[in-house]
Amino acid sequence: MRDVAVIGMGLTPFGELWDTSLRDLFAIACADCLEDAGVARDQVQSAYIGCMTSGLFVGQEHLASVLCDYAGLRGLAATRVESACASGGAAFRAAYLEVASGASDFVLAGGVEKMNDGADATYCLATAADQEYEAYNGVTFPGLYAMIAKAHMAKHGTTPQQLAAVAVKNHRNGAKNPKAQFPLEISEKTVLGAVRVAEPLGLFDCSPVTDGAACVLLAPVEFARKLGKPVVKIIGSGHATDAIALHDRKDPSTIPVVALAAQRAFKQSGLTIRDIDFAEVHDCFTIAEIVCTEELGIFEPGQGGPAAAAGKTARDGEFPVNTSGGLKSKGHPVGATGIAQICELYAQLTGNAGGRQLKNPRRGLAQNMGGSGGSCTVHILEVEQ
Repeated sequence: MRDVAVIGMGLTPFGELWDTSLRDLFAIACADCLEDAGVARDQVQSAYIGCMTSGLFVGQEHLASVLCDYAGLRGLAATRVESACASGGAAFRAAYLEVASGASDFVLAGGVEKMNDGADATYCLATAADQEYEAYNGVTFPGLYAMIAKAHMAKHGTTPQQLAAVAVKNHRNGAKNPKAQFPLEISEKTVLGAVRVAEPLGLFDCSPVTDGAACVLLAPVEFARKLGKPVVKIIGSGHATDAIALHDRKDPSTIPVVALAAQRAFKQSGLTIRDIDFAEVHDCFTIAEIVCTEELGIFEPGQGGPAAAAGKTARDGEFPVNTSGGLKSKGHPVGATGIAQICELYAQLTGNAGGRQLKNPRRGLAQNMGGSGGSCTVHILEVEQ
């Protein structure tokens, strides 16, 4: 297996982008990525594009063809990848493995979703739950994560104030991200006083419905070293699945697929969580960030909530989480989210994160999750010293 690096990134603004189509979003992110990498279109050999459900959202499938056509990549060997909200992370892993295997030298990993133009988003997203048991009985994803939150509260004493701390922190980070859907700070009072969506989760505990696209270009490390800029290597890649239905898992206060994917990424890298400087985690709901920080081993079980409230996951805390603003503030165009997380790692590790830049980070982790924990990818990136 060859060593692989990320050599460029492109990211559209996230939000309700009424005037930009699905294909144009991808074309914009792709063009920006190739320009950033300094690689011509005819050098790209392959692409993997994460998208959850464009057929339901905008009525367009066969994305590998239509997106590459509009991005000026007609003829490219391209594949659309679907793993619910982990589609982007799964696309990135596929691109990484193709370069690592030696099959191709330049592979694009992208993600895109247009969630505001077509069918009801709640219905579309619910297709990532168990249709015969969960969806059939009317459970939505806010409802599923509300049950996770209730179980976590009952087991560990997690409080609404601790959930609110996640939202407040991520909006503080997102306020410094020009691509964020909601680049504004909020208060604990705002979070706790918001209309309830699924008790105990309120409006500001939930990620928004988002349009957007993101791309990164992967190449062998040997090529990356010739570019004259920081070399960001992929040193760990983990992927796992679990029961799709929440009721089929032993403990609803946990999301075991995260720990399993992380274990595989850490095994490949030869590192532990203590060797990581910061992370982008899948905060589709505030409780998700709390549980995922525990599953990743950043905090002990039950300590994710107190840690968030104590500022330990802030940009100036002991382990920064979601410096981009996370799904909560930056936005969550589900197919693009996993790639956007990689973009944030790349920006931080190359010193290009602007007002949210951390001080000399060396290693970052991205955790991208599908559904209520039916699938997950974890990637570890490192900048060469």
